[in-house]
Amino acid sequence: MYEYLAIPIAYFIGSIPFAIVVSKLFGLKDPRQYGSGNPGATNVLRSGNKVAAALTFIGDAAKGAIAILLTLEIFPHISATIIALVAVAAFLGHLFSPFLNFKGGKGVATSFGIFLALDLNFALILLGIWILVVVLFRVSALAAIITALAAPFIYLFIQMSSYIVWPIFAAIIVMASLLLYKHKSNIDKLINKKN
Repeated sequence: MYEYLAIPIAYFIGSIPFAIVVSKLFGLKDPRQYGSGNPGATNVLRSGNKVAAALTFIGDAAKGAIAILLTLEIFPHISATIIALVAVAAFLGHLFSPFLNFKGGKGVATSFGIFLALDLNFALILLGIWILVVVLFRVSALAAIITALAAPFIYLFIQMSSYIVWPIFAAIIVMASLLLYKHKSNIDKLINKKN
């Protein structure tokens, strides 16, 4: 019963707005007030401060991983369904943070951290896809979109030889769908060749 408390705790952990925190520590402008207006690592990079952008990415990824790993540490025999809900809760916390009037980032770094904690090989393959698209096209939003579209299929491919954890698969679909939703403006720009 107590393991269900991990879900709201994960949401709270995921809601910590590292882009805002890091920007304040570095004396930078609020990332919601320039560039894309997105409180995430890519937009912080537009400030010109690479260290701040890197720390934002690390913080956003770490909170996703910590939400999962902390839950597994406290409840080692927790069900896959609750872990899946914890993953989605942490992701939702980043996308709709109560500290930012229920607005937030697009979820790329946080989803990466979650996937790192859930399945290292899965996360590294997705990272490889993201890097490949960035190198080829120089558009981080396109890389995020393609990686999100690929994620459910990559998970199925990896797990086919063993055992597909369906609650985790469902969580991946939910997170990928939300990530695509948060990239709606980027998708529109790419379609209109304005990005």
